[in-house]
Amino acid sequence: MDRVALDALDRTDVDWRFKGMPPATDATVGSMRAAKLSLFEDGFSTPLLTLDSAALAHNLALMAAWARRHGLAHAPHGKTPLAPQLFDRQLELGAWGITAATPAHVRMYRHFGVRRIFLGNELVDAPALRWLSAELAADPDFRFVCYVDSVRGVELMDAALTHRVDVVVELGAVGSRTGVRSWPEADEVAQAVRASAHLRLVGVAGYEGTLADVDAARVVVRDWLAELVNTAHLFDALGYFDQADEIIVSAGGSEHFDLVAAALTEEALGLSRPTLRLLRAGAYVTHDHLHYARITPLTDESEHFVPALKLWTQVVSRPEPGLALVNAGKRDVPYDLGLPIPLRVRTPDGELRDADGLSVTKLSDQHAFVAVGPDARVEVGDWVCLGLSHPCTAFEKWQLIPEVAADGTVVDYIRTFF
Repeated sequence: MDRVALDALDRTDVDWRFKGMPPATDATVGSMRAAKLSLFEDGFSTPLLTLDSAALAHNLALMAAWARRHGLAHAPHGKTPLAPQLFDRQLELGAWGITAATPAHVRMYRHFGVRRIFLGNELVDAPALRWLSAELAADPDFRFVCYVDSVRGVELMDAALTHRVDVVVELGAVGSRTGVRSWPEADEVAQAVRASAHLRLVGVAGYEGTLADVDAARVVVRDWLAELVNTAHLFDALGYFDQADEIIVSAGGSEHFDLVAAALTEEALGLSRPTLRLLRAGAYVTHDHLHYARITPLTDESEHFVPALKLWTQVVSRPEPGLALVNAGKRDVPYDLGLPIPLRVRTPDGELRDADGLSVTKLSDQHAFVAVGPDARVEVGDWVCLGLSHPCTAFEKWQLIPEVAADGTVVDYIRTFF
């Protein structure tokens, strides 16, 4: 990545723009990192999202090792954190590149020097395509791949591009998100790509997480992956990859990557050209306490992800027995895949205990309603640490996130760009 762009983040002024930061004057990210501040003693205020440094390092290393062991290249989906500092760590651990979801993501990635980008969408915006052409022309080391799933999309791309772009036909399914729904559609799109002036067909790909009934039976994912492999074989037999240096077959989020590894083996593919078997998991970076904790494929005690996101809040009201209000709500925490879970309580004098008997029952914009059991202890002024669901919608609410060691020392500040 571009060290100059990354180093420039250290010069970010830490001021009123960033929630929960100490109200110091003339502070920058670099000076605050060097100061090794205490999360609890040096002026941080609530609500405040934090990253557990040990859990973060563990998750990044575990997924990198897991992908290597299964012979998969990995392009982590950057939309989860949109944090170039984390991209840098993923690339240092051997990631092939970073996956993007929008043209804006691609531009941000390029600003920070990411050289391999997989765009998990069909790109039909003419200004973005013209920018992409110029970017590819200016940097021969820049590798870009994106989806196509319609003849119309191919036509729009070809009309706006002035530089060759590598594409993969996206396989979907009835009731899922994007992607072709049948073999005839896939074949029609592939032929349109081959007839275009600026597109090169290099593979097939898709995302299994939005398949209909996917949560009820993982057999749906297995069947879809078998169809993905079959489509790759059919395209290869028809000579559709004759211009590709390597064939890309890609799938996988953070929910079913074990099935992706089982399906996309060298033996199962056996294509005519070197094949990049590309996984695109993203939410594993921080895991969570709810959604991904329930469905992760890695459940072995010796090999599992650890939740890294914690939101520190403060009790601001005990208006009636059995109820506490903490100062974090929908503007601060994700709630699309479950309400947050109270984990720990920290009193003003530093006592830390489990949040037994506490549960979040609903959220308003800036408050969480916490049910207080008969034996629970919590008072106005106490800090309550919440475990979260869905890291993708947690990161987007915070522009600067302290990374915290086990003893409460803030060791870094992670900048996001949503």
